[in-house]
Amino acid sequence: MKSIVTILIAMLAGYVLHAIVPSPVAQSAQDKKLAVGTSPQKKAEALGITFEKIKPGYLNRCVRSGSLLFTSGHTSKIKGRLGKDLTVEQGREAAKECVIEVLRAVHDRHGTLDNLRVVKVLGCVNSTPDFIDQPKVINGCSDLLHEIFGAQTDGWHARSALGFASLPNGVAVEIEAIFEIRP
Repeated sequence: MKSIVTILIAMLAGYVLHAIVPSPVAQSAQDKKLAVGTSPQKKAEALGITFEKIKPGYLNRCVRSGSLLFTSGHTSKIKGRLGKDLTVEQGREAAKECVIEVLRAVHDRHGTLDNLRVVKVLGCVNSTPDFIDQPKVINGCSDLLHEIFGAQTDGWHARSALGFASLPNGVAVEIEAIFEIRP
């Protein structure tokens, strides 16, 4: 009986010590909790995304209607066809390029990425008829939106990932999105 009490006391002391002096693993978990509380604007900036004023062009890159923001399609700098010229990973990078441009357009119109919810994403992939991994390509977009807005909260969106025989100027990916402005 004495040894069981000794073991229980030692275990309790270990729990108390762990609570008082967190391990490096616990500290990194605390850092992650702080990152969760960071605003989408700050998360995007921490990822190196910059936001400058955009000069008006032929078409409006982002339109507000009521509490919704609708973006035009934004294309990647990466060119080529998935299933022929590009790998899925290169396609994911192209989708990420697109969504960064989408975020810049939204920021230009709304002034911040804060107080927004991602509602819908349309991803268009320039691909061969036998290419079937369009959703994996557009994950490059969705993953970044999840990282910035939260995978289970404001970044959790409806999405379509479609294959196209061609996209403007031979780009690999084009993405448009709808955001809701939160009160």
